[in-house]
Amino acid sequence: MPRGRASIKGDAASEREIRVTETLNASQLHDAARLLRDGGLVAFPTETVYGLGADASNAKAVAAIYAAKNRPSFNPLIVHLPSIGAAHTYVTFTDEALTLAQAFWPGPMSLVLPLRPDAGLSDLVTAGLTTVAIRIPAHPLARELLEQAGVPVAAPSANPSGKISPTTAAHVLDGLDGRIAAVLDGGACGVGLESSIFGGDPITLLRPGGISVEAASAALGREVKQGGALSKPNAPGQLASHYAPDAGVRLNAAKGAAPHLGFGAGPSDLNLSPSANLTEAATNLFSMLRKMDALAAKQNAGHFTVAPIPATGLGLAINDRLTRAAAPR
Repeated sequence: MPRGRASIKGDAASEREIRVTETLNASQLHDAARLLRDGGLVAFPTETVYGLGADASNAKAVAAIYAAKNRPSFNPLIVHLPSIGAAHTYVTFTDEALTLAQAFWPGPMSLVLPLRPDAGLSDLVTAGLTTVAIRIPAHPLARELLEQAGVPVAAPSANPSGKISPTTAAHVLDGLDGRIAAVLDGGACGVGLESSIFGGDPITLLRPGGISVEAASAALGREVKQGGALSKPNAPGQLASHYAPDAGVRLNAAKGAAPHLGFGAGPSDLNLSPSANLTEAATNLFSMLRKMDALAAKQNAGHFTVAPIPATGLGLAINDRLTRAAAPR
């Protein structure tokens, strides 16, 4: 159901005054596509998390993403596209990158590739780099939105910068209501972790996510190593402190006096996966972090603890997000 109406003065995006974010359903997808073409900010579901979308070729629209999220301008964005064919318009594929694209797209993987000189993307998208991260999402609403919008869509996670990523439309509204034009409600996200990011020649893992490094290694027929940069990120999601709740987070802990987020058997207040299933844990991670944050506040605990998570498969991505959530701020 609609949450409210966006107050719009005139046709230009610069004249758009947002007071209450419009919640759109699947039947209103054409409205979301029109808002993107007109320079508005639209949050939309992907299989990973909800993204905050804007026309990647519109500098004012991209600047509005950074303003709405309070995101550092040196942190580049991922451009979402409907097909590999569309991606060739904006980037040059290496042989290994094309192998990964054919193996895992559409799906929870982004590739950082050389930007074509005539790509036409805003410089704000790349944060001054000569490369850009691109992705083809698998969520059917996201795919249809991209097709109908007909523009490249820059879309980081739809939350204030550094905070817990959103996996439902309600999570988006918790952080961005009044700062964006609309949120397209597609229910809960299935993967629950941001995309894996690969880049370079030879390919390295720049951020763990929904596609495991083991799967990428198998597709390429060699071991894929990990790279990346914290001081000046060469891909999104590399800042040391990220995905942070208000409460402190202590990792690899057993149940004590503080609220405890479990994994597998053992006492806990909430549990990522009682059966120790990493896929289930990944899906639940961000929603559980929000619930643990609320529980810590209710108990005046100041922090909560998290059980150890195996660092294999999706566990690598889960541990990456938890480590950034627990980092000094």
